[in-house]
Amino acid sequence: MANKVLNLPNCLSLTRIVAAPVIVGLLYLELWTGARFWAYASCVLFMIASATDLFDGMIARQQNTITNLGKFLDPLADKLLICSILIMLVRLGPEWRVPAWAVIIIVGREVAVTGMRAVASDMGKVIAADKFGKLKTVLQIAAMVPLLWHYPFMGYDVRIPGQILFWAAVALTVISGANYLYSFYKTWLVSEEN
Repeated sequence: MANKVLNLPNCLSLTRIVAAPVIVGLLYLELWTGARFWAYASCVLFMIASATDLFDGMIARQQNTITNLGKFLDPLADKLLICSILIMLVRLGPEWRVPAWAVIIIVGREVAVTGMRAVASDMGKVIAADKFGKLKTVLQIAAMVPLLWHYPFMGYDVRIPGQILFWAAVALTVISGANYLYSFYKTWLVSEEN
């Protein structure tokens, strides 16, 4: 039983959960010491952790090792990794141009969608991830890499593409959140009529 639960896909999801506080700790070290090394280390660790998201679902489907724990851990790991780093970017200061209100929108959307999915699941319905939600996650990850690096690379300010991607992710957060709300409303309405 333990082998079934602690399979490779679930271990990859757990890696992302463990990586989140480590990355936050590395960013605090940079904040306290001013050493660029900690920013670079946080960026590299984030890229490695994000890469596990590509493989856990694929491996679970290929090996037929999809578990209820995996269904819970995978989205939790994604949300924990993204949201904790966004909150930390607000803490790092205004030069990152990651305002608290935008992070509140992102975190609020994640909490709301998780709640809607839980209610829909209780009704025996599934609200699947839509294309906007998937693209939003890709944009968030793509924005985090240059924002975590944040020092000039070959004389170029990498924060600029990071900020552009971040604002695109905020826009998609609102669009996908509204789409999930509409899907939930239709699911709830159908349930009430039956």
